Amino acid sequence: MTSQSEKAERFRALHAGPAAFVIGNVWDAGSARMLTDLGYVALATSSGACAGVLGRRDGRVSRQEAIDHARAIVEASALPVSADLEKGFGDAPADAAETIRQAIQIGLVGASIEDATGDSVRPLYDIAQATDRIAAAAEAARSAGFGFTLTARTENFLRGNPSLDDTIKRLIAFQDAGADVLMAPGLPDLDAVRAVCAAVSRPVNFMAGIRGRSFSVAELAAAGVRRVSVATSFYRAAMTGLLTAARELHDSGTFGYLDTSLTSAELNRFMAE
Repeated sequence: MTSQSEKAERFRALHAGPAAFVIGNVWDAGSARMLTDLGYVALATSSGACAGVLGRRDGRVSRQEAIDHARAIVEASALPVSADLEKGFGDAPADAAETIRQAIQIGLVGASIEDATGDSVRPLYDIAQATDRIAAAAEAARSAGFGFTLTARTENFLRGNPSLDDTIKRLIAFQDAGADVLMAPGLPDLDAVRAVCAAVSRPVNFMAGIRGRSFSVAELAAAGVRRVSVATSFYRAAMTGLLTAARELHDSGTFGYLDTSLTSAELNRFMAE
């Protein structure tokens, strides 16, 4: 068995490695086993996928539900796992800190905290409050006794404030508050990616999965990115397959989807006895 501290060391080392790496976002134990078998080096949860498997929209999951979801993934794989923990399930810095403490307790070696409020009237925390929340989360991460990796993300480009200057300002503030990795989902082009990477001194995670704003791993690495995540895109790809098959059977009564589906034996190869 690989210990949590050993996984944490492996995860940190990936960010300092010779090339950018891909962290695979999964949504249950089965998908975690599949990506582990395929040779992925680290896994992550996705808040949108977590909500989806519960039949809800992103942002409608409780802290306990997110923690339970992450625990199942941690227990299914020997890989390092980081969790998308949204805003930390509360507005106060203490809420973000408590969420990180619970993440540590279930075996996670990393997690992200964002500056989106969940309030459509005020979609982003002001920079001072957002930074205080990251500082509290960073302090909780340091209490782990090993190198827990805290990712701080600004949601500017997803929440109606597509200002590159403000994005960089926030990321620098989060870096100074103790974040280990920085993230700005929705950056529009490689020039913006390069600008972010050049402005900070922490590893940058690029979130792929947005149509028209996803670039190859090679392009992102050349721009300075150290880690690439895929958000809900693997989950959406899986659900696309379900929808396509279900529509075919419902609308035409045929089973053509079986021609391109995994067999039960092929699927079982990824699963535990």
